[in-house]
Amino acid sequence: MASVSFNKVEKAFGSTKVIHGLSFDIRDGEFMVLVGPSGCGKSTLLRMLAGLEEITAGTIAIDGRTVNDVDSKDRDIAMVFQSYALYPHMSVRDNMGFSLRLRRADKREIETRVARAAQILNLEPYLDRYPRELSGGQRQRVAMGRAIVRDPKVFLFDEPLSNLDAKLRVQMRSEIKALHQRLRTTTVYVTHDQIEAMTMADRIVVMHDGVIEQIGTPLELYDRPENLFVAQFIGSPAMNVVRGTLRRANGNAHVITPDGIRWPLGASSAADGQPVTYGVRPDHLELVAGSENGVPGEIVVVEPTGSETELVVKVGDAQLTAEARGRASVKPGDRVMFAIDPANVHLFDQASGARLPS
Repeated sequence: MASVSFNKVEKAFGSTKVIHGLSFDIRDGEFMVLVGPSGCGKSTLLRMLAGLEEITAGTIAIDGRTVNDVDSKDRDIAMVFQSYALYPHMSVRDNMGFSLRLRRADKREIETRVARAAQILNLEPYLDRYPRELSGGQRQRVAMGRAIVRDPKVFLFDEPLSNLDAKLRVQMRSEIKALHQRLRTTTVYVTHDQIEAMTMADRIVVMHDGVIEQIGTPLELYDRPENLFVAQFIGSPAMNVVRGTLRRANGNAHVITPDGIRWPLGASSAADGQPVTYGVRPDHLELVAGSENGVPGEIVVVEPTGSETELVVKVGDAQLTAEARGRASVKPGDRVMFAIDPANVHLFDQASGARLPS
């Protein structure tokens, strides 16, 4: 195992800079997820760590050793790709042991390591099959097994579940997390899927346009996003946001939007009259009956999922999403009221998008 350190790392393709001086550390044995929309630079950062892309400026260190000029094969890392990258003419056994044969490892050592990895990943019945005879999930496990047999200091995963169907993605998420808990090898995992990031990571790096927006545990990002981008990127369904003006009266504060809707607010450092963006998560919009102090809305769409009901609601000029526990007895066109606990409100500066302290 090893720690990983990025220090003022930059990357440019010609005159186009795609990574802008990033600095952060990954602890020994940590599962760190790099997440962000397509084109944010997360895969480029991973490829620089792997030695597959040159670094324009800054340094990358693995276990305290700067690896800027170290060949990929000498960095003691193992990478699992989105495309599996298996050799079609080789059996599962030969695919998993190939890197060790390249190192001219002892035949008995190769057999021992392949057998151990196959046992960990439940691949023992498939060792003599070829990739074409395997399902997508089995191929991904073979790719993971090929990484495990190398016993690297760092595992790198580049969107490894993108080619799998929804049910298999959920299963493979659990398998990868269980694998990490068993091996405790430092892991860097790239995805654009924030559900993968939330369920798998010890910590998450949220990236956007080549910069880091926030680093924290999944619940830190969910509960206290530092800016509007993180607030809307983390969480599914996404956070509801409306623009308005903060008003104070009789010691109380609220946000009023241009359509005249008053949104409840707790303690805030924002000044009276300050333009703000008001955020509330769908599960914090509580459907209530007969309340005069709630926020009024009209049901547009009802989407039952069984354990929950997702509602699309028109509130003033805004269209929002609410999540009701269980099976809500409402239908499109119904006029309803929502209660909002001010403790669950997120407030951001309208100009900069930065979180406003309470």
